[in-house]
Amino acid sequence: MAEPDRYPSTPDGRYFVVRGRLWRSSDPALPEERRRQLVDALMEARRRVGAARRAGEPEAERAARAAVDLAKRALGERGPVWWSDGAPDYNRRMVQNTPYAGWYARIASAPGG
Repeated sequence: MAEPDRYPSTPDGRYFVVRGRLWRSSDPALPEERRRQLVDALMEARRRVGAARRAGEPEAERAARAAVDLAKRALGERGPVWWSDGAPDYNRRMVQNTPYAGWYARIASAPGG
């Protein structure tokens, strides 16, 4: 039996759902090599955030968080939306409070969902 999608993507591919909350997906138009570079930069910046926190270095933590934000914006996960049809952004909203509520209720109640 196949494992259900742990973080299901919305039908339009704009978001994935974690614990009932929508998170914006990366821009699918990014070339794979660029996407990989940005994800690598994001992971490195996240490691730097943790190291700075453990070391009690607030300025280093701020710089690392800025690097995280820069990478997420370049990936299209923050900042201006990457789609062009004028649809609003529901990033970080509870899925039940968005137009995706009916879709999510259907997949959450499906066997294995």
